[in-house]
Amino acid sequence: MSPHKYKPYALGRSGEEVALQYLEKNKYRIIARSFRMFRGEIDIIAYDRKTLVFVEVKTRKSRAFGSPEESVNLSKQRQIQKIALGFLAKNNLQNIECRFDVISLLFAENEGYSIQHIKNAF
Repeated sequence: MSPHKYKPYALGRSGEEVALQYLEKNKYRIIARSFRMFRGEIDIIAYDRKTLVFVEVKTRKSRAFGSPEESVNLSKQRQIQKIALGFLAKNNLQNIECRFDVISLLFAENEGYSIQHIKNAF
């Protein structure tokens, strides 16, 4: 099945795989995927050198309802930050440099995925 036929959940999972491959190709060291806590989830947690990066992945088939990254609103940002604090506490990672990135993916049937990596998104 190709991604354009995916239902939203499957399209999102496919996008996360593409984002994961992108990060690995760019020398990020993946330490967690789909980290769940406080009724929420962080898609990917990885190291970019010595910086711990919490990555939200958003995938869409079109911009009809806005760009993928626009869906990471203030409420979603706060939820991700709360989960990140829980992750840091659970793993005893105080005083570590962190940032929040968004990877925005658009899937076009004839072109595949276009990737936009927004570092320090919020």
